[in-house]
Amino acid sequence: MTSQQPQQTTDRVSTGLPGLDEVLDGLRIGDNVVWRVSDLDDYRRFVLPFLDAAADAGRQIIYLRFGEHPPIINRHPAVRTITIDALGGFESFTSRVWHLIEQHGRGAFYVCDSLSELLNAWATDAMVGNFFRVVCPFLFELDTVAWFALHPDRHSRMTLDRIRQTTQVMIDVHRHGEDVQIHPIKAWRRQSPTMFLPHREQAGQFRPITDSSDATRLQASLESEHLHRQPLLDYWDRLFQEVSRAIYEQDQACMSDLQEQVLQVMISRDPKILELARRYLTLEDLLTIRSRLVGSGYIGGKATGMLIARNILLKDAPELWQPNLEPHDSSYLGTDAYYAFLVHNGLWPAIMRQRSPEGYLSEAPALRKAILTGQFPAEVRSELERLLDHYGQYPILVRSSSLQEDGFGNAFAGKYDSVFLINQGAPEQRLAELEDAIRQVYASSMSDDALVYRKQRGLDQREEPMALLIQRVNGRFHGRYYLPDAAGVGVSRNTFAWDSNMDPKAGMVRLVMGLGTRAVDRIEGDHACVMALDHPGRQPFRNPDEHYRFSQHLVDLLDLQEGHLETRPLSQLLETVSDLPMAHMGEIDRAASARAEQIGLPGPVWRLTFRPLVQASSFIQRLSSLLSTLEAGYQHPVDVEFTLHLDEHGEPAFNLVQCRPLATIGETGPVTLPEHLPAEREIFRTQGHFMGGNINLAIERVIRVDAAVYASLNTNQRYEVARRVGEIVRESSKSTLLIGPGRWGTSSPELGVPVRFADIAGVSALVEVSENAGDMVPDLSYGSHFFQDLVETGIAYVALFPESGQCHYQPDHLPGEISQPDNASDIERAIRVYVMNQSPIQLAGDVVRQELVCYRPVDPKQ
Repeated sequence: MTSQQPQQTTDRVSTGLPGLDEVLDGLRIGDNVVWRVSDLDDYRRFVLPFLDAAADAGRQIIYLRFGEHPPIINRHPAVRTITIDALGGFESFTSRVWHLIEQHGRGAFYVCDSLSELLNAWATDAMVGNFFRVVCPFLFELDTVAWFALHPDRHSRMTLDRIRQTTQVMIDVHRHGEDVQIHPIKAWRRQSPTMFLPHREQAGQFRPITDSSDATRLQASLESEHLHRQPLLDYWDRLFQEVSRAIYEQDQACMSDLQEQVLQVMISRDPKILELARRYLTLEDLLTIRSRLVGSGYIGGKATGMLIARNILLKDAPELWQPNLEPHDSSYLGTDAYYAFLVHNGLWPAIMRQRSPEGYLSEAPALRKAILTGQFPAEVRSELERLLDHYGQYPILVRSSSLQEDGFGNAFAGKYDSVFLINQGAPEQRLAELEDAIRQVYASSMSDDALVYRKQRGLDQREEPMALLIQRVNGRFHGRYYLPDAAGVGVSRNTFAWDSNMDPKAGMVRLVMGLGTRAVDRIEGDHACVMALDHPGRQPFRNPDEHYRFSQHLVDLLDLQEGHLETRPLSQLLETVSDLPMAHMGEIDRAASARAEQIGLPGPVWRLTFRPLVQASSFIQRLSSLLSTLEAGYQHPVDVEFTLHLDEHGEPAFNLVQCRPLATIGETGPVTLPEHLPAEREIFRTQGHFMGGNINLAIERVIRVDAAVYASLNTNQRYEVARRVGEIVRESSKSTLLIGPGRWGTSSPELGVPVRFADIAGVSALVEVSENAGDMVPDLSYGSHFFQDLVETGIAYVALFPESGQCHYQPDHLPGEISQPDNASDIERAIRVYVMNQSPIQLAGDVVRQELVCYRPVDPKQ
């Protein structure tokens, strides 16, 4: 009965007002108390008695100050005020509050500013609800009592419901002049016949309104006050309602303010990216993005880069790109959906453990596994269903688009997953596959490569929520197969010019037939077509036979029958598909066709040289214009991904799917190369085939994989060599040069050493050698994710072709080799380590002369 005094037990806590204690049967240890008020003064008047009672009980009291409103607590001798900046975003704010609660431990009491103030920082009250769902259970677990306020008219029904479901106590406060009523909405694990009636305050007591006529009049009065107010919408939705109104009325001053507001909460926090967005994304563009956005929050770096780049082309070179740029068909899953997924699945404690220095790598595998089995909130699932309705049964690509991705200096190239979906079958099956793809991309944020990458750049403690870019795959149906005509990676600066006549400013392209996966990855057993745009016909290899050998023989495509991405030999594909545009991309190898005919094989035999595309279409001209226009817009070299759609005459329309600032290794100034070295001091010298501009490095350690020994190893042993190389790299901080046969970082051990980039990220230079032992040949794969890692990390790259007349390679001249025991295993014998503690060797490259040499300088002591 409410007339009885609350029983004094160890779990009871006073509100500081005996009359309120009587209504609520007191507070309990663990209670989170939410006061829904229209005026914060009504919150203050209940806070102050609570503080006095808590102080008298000897409680530790913390005031969390994050609002822009006047302080709830000005001065109180028992209260410690901690100010927290909410503008850093949901994760940084929530993490800070989490750590403060953790730091103050069990039994602390908290008073917080109005939760509604977080809307000013985050622009979406869905995240206010998620913040409360994270913090409230943690406070309960630590036996605290915490008070919060919010303005119910500023929040959506969904957010109010989630806060109500999570909290232990919720109280509405209504004021009519001097008449104050409280209405308990929830009081967990306590009950009385009148507890949840409105209560009117009289002389410090709160009397329940037990007369139904009085209650009806009170309710009618409240409804009258709310009659002309806006319906309960998410703050985010109200923002875009205002955007629509401003555009319709052409309110220019308001439009300018709203553009800035939306850019700050949907596009980026990076000042350089924001400056680009101000110039190239109009308020109408932003409203269009919102119409394609699932959830709220940022669309991420990859989506932003793609959209800005397209608008640069259409605005700065409209006469060329209005007719030749394919319209994009993209949707976005906002960063708030990622956080909502984590909160919905109870993963925030795991996130906090992973964010700690000791748990950064060790906690990631369990978190990754939990993400892969997580479920989506109902409101996200319904939006995903509508998204699939839009795309019908066209294949789609689910791509990572994290907050930091594709920015200036942090491309995250290849660090996060992208997943192709054939998007066939019943709606339920397609939705399940889309959800699996989203989980896979979310989980990739916890991969070792991604975590090491972030840590190396000092980004490990910065907010990195995952947004998604979902795109209709550009291409055509060819029976059971679906693929674009061609795809490629273009860079506006060619820092891998293999000919002294090539202008690095002209750019270069890495081109393939089919899906662009073969253009951005180091291809297993195959080669993309690499062209300098000022000399597209000049290949790195002089022998015509090598043009065919080092060309593309395998095509990546979507197999609608198998249900996923597949790789098919070109020859096999041509046997079953007759409508591929081969005449615009390849040439018939007449000698090979004649040999095939003699042994009864179908012909003709095509070679993907792309010469018809280069010689008979506007491809080079248009790509050069695309890259130069984007570089001028970005005021920085760029790296783009695109697909091509060829018309019946072979003329290409471009579909730009990605654009990011190109990371380049800065020049070190003029480099002097030794002209006349004694043969015993020269380790290797090459004309061309190196990357990074001018190079001038002192090397203290060399790790070399011996090609002859490596060629004799089986696949498992080669993976063990790669693992051991990574361990040796990490054993010392000395400047290190890696030398190995074929391709570093390949996933196919017969083509090179299958190291992960994360394992060798600390080296100064990397050398790939074309060795006679096996088919291990360097891959001129500038533009691939592995090469992007090299560029961003400032690792110099060299490709050596000892069989050519432009290269000398003498590894026996390396000094300081560490001897191995007589009983060394084959794996140990395959790895040779050289340490030059007192007299480092020198690696010097002159980008103008296109010459590089590694040598032993003259010892000044001699």
